[in-house]
Order: sequence, then structure tokens, then C-alpha cells
Amino acid sequence: MTIVEIIVAILVVIGVIFNFLGVLGILRFPDVYNRLHASTKCVTLGEGGVLLGLTILGIKMYLAGASISFVIKPILIMLFLLVTGPVASHAIARAAYKSGVPLWPKSVVDQYKEYLEKEAAK
Repeated sequence: MTIVEIIVAILVVIGVIFNFLGVLGILRFPDVYNRLHASTKCVTLGEGGVLLGLTILGIKMYLAGASISFVIKPILIMLFLLVTGPVASHAIARAAYKSGVPLWPKSVVDQYKEYLEKEAAK
């Protein structure tokens, strides 16, 4: 096993661990807002690790004579996930809040409610 393959294996294992922890968070967290946080971390860190490993493997394959698409595709997918994941999570959380989905009863801070009250007072 070469150094590149070891690095790729480590990155993929780290990505799988983050994916597992994200899924565990989705199953265990009490409300939609906490679950969205877990799912966003799952996508950005978990898939980011796996795709970074694939990119490094693609670079190795490209240097051995394979197509450049093995490098470009994982990078584009990673950039797409890094941009769309947090934006989608924010939009879903905002829509849930505005439609009246309650926070977990033991939640300590509701900063969005404070913001809306300040805006209404203006």
C-alpha cells in the first residue's frame, strides 16, 4: 500500500465517521433545528472527506495516464455540496420557524425570536 492510498483511506474513514455521527445526530436530536445542524455537518464534513480522498486518488490516476475528469468531478461535487448544504439547511430551518414548528422545550436561547422582536419594535 502506497502513501497516497493510506492518505485516501484515512480521509475516507474520517468521512464515513462524520457521516455516521451525522446520522446518529439525526436519529437522536430532539427537534428539527438540531437535526438540521447534524445533517449539515454530515454532508459538509462527511462527504467532504470522502470526496477529498477521491480527488487525491483521481490525481494519482491522472498522473498514471487516466482522464482529468477523475480529478475535476469530485472537486465540483465537493464545491456544490459545500455551497448548497448550509444554504438549504438555513432555508429549511427558517421555513420551519416561520411555519410555527416549536423548538425543543429545553432550548435555552431563541435568537431569531429576539431578532424578530427588535425588528417589530422599529
